[in-house]
Amino acid sequence: MLALLTAVGWFALGRGLRPLRRIEHTAAAIADGDLTRRVPVLAPPSTEVGHLATSLNTMLGQLEQAFADRAAAQARMRTFLADVSHELRTPLFGIKGSTELYRMGGMPDRSDVDEAMARIDREATRLTSLTEDLLLLARLDEAPRAQLDATPMDLRTLAGDARHDLLALDPSRPVELTGPGGSGPPGPAPVHADEDSLRQVVTNLIGNAATYTPAGSPVRIGVGTANGRAVLEVADRGPGLAAHQAERVFDRFYRADHSRHRAGGANAGLGLAIARALARAHDGDVELDTVLGEGACFRLTLPVSSFREG
Repeated sequence: MLALLTAVGWFALGRGLRPLRRIEHTAAAIADGDLTRRVPVLAPPSTEVGHLATSLNTMLGQLEQAFADRAAAQARMRTFLADVSHELRTPLFGIKGSTELYRMGGMPDRSDVDEAMARIDREATRLTSLTEDLLLLARLDEAPRAQLDATPMDLRTLAGDARHDLLALDPSRPVELTGPGGSGPPGPAPVHADEDSLRQVVTNLIGNAATYTPAGSPVRIGVGTANGRAVLEVADRGPGLAAHQAERVFDRFYRADHSRHRAGGANAGLGLAIARALARAHDGDVELDTVLGEGACFRLTLPVSSFREG
């Protein structure tokens, strides 16, 4: 009888421990780097072993996602550092080349020296602008709200100023001021926001439209409220963007057209990234609606404030 009880107990114990052995083997595979493995559910979820398997699988899913996010972040950081290095290297080479040419006596005339100094000044301005943009992005990443000095304001003020800025850049360009979506006249869009930051957002959107659309092509600036949000949009009839370009247009250092000449060498592909970062610091966003060959519409949306400007 003792021998029989021992055999039955051994069989029952082995059967009860079998799921734990499977869990042990799965854990060993995961420790070897296979994060896709999951613990097999060998017992009903209502049992202790079933609860353990479910909890472990949930934890493993979170770990796999965390490792994937870390790998993606590292890849973005490597790309970011490579882009920064490239953007810094180009103006630095221009400055160094000019100084080396002067040191070797390659500028005998005063006009040559003046031209070299003007080139150095342009490259230094480009470096300064790039550095300031990078510092702003870093501050927004670390503490976005700390960069804001919010006061009551209305987006109609920015829309009107943007229209004047576009007309100053290109008097032949028709600029229409409408409500959101092009329907009706411009409406009130009260917000509680940092005016200087929002002016930078709108300036980037206006500059994007002026740079990437043909001279004289029409632009529409819409302002008002829609779906409970304050809206300011800049719509153009330029070449538009393909779907894969639209997905990356807010990425840092991304340019949809790498062959396009950058006026003054100042556009490093940070304008739209800064615009979105500033908008999100206000609990808003910058969105893009575009179709290749049919233009683009960049839309700034912000929470509506109870403030009403008279």
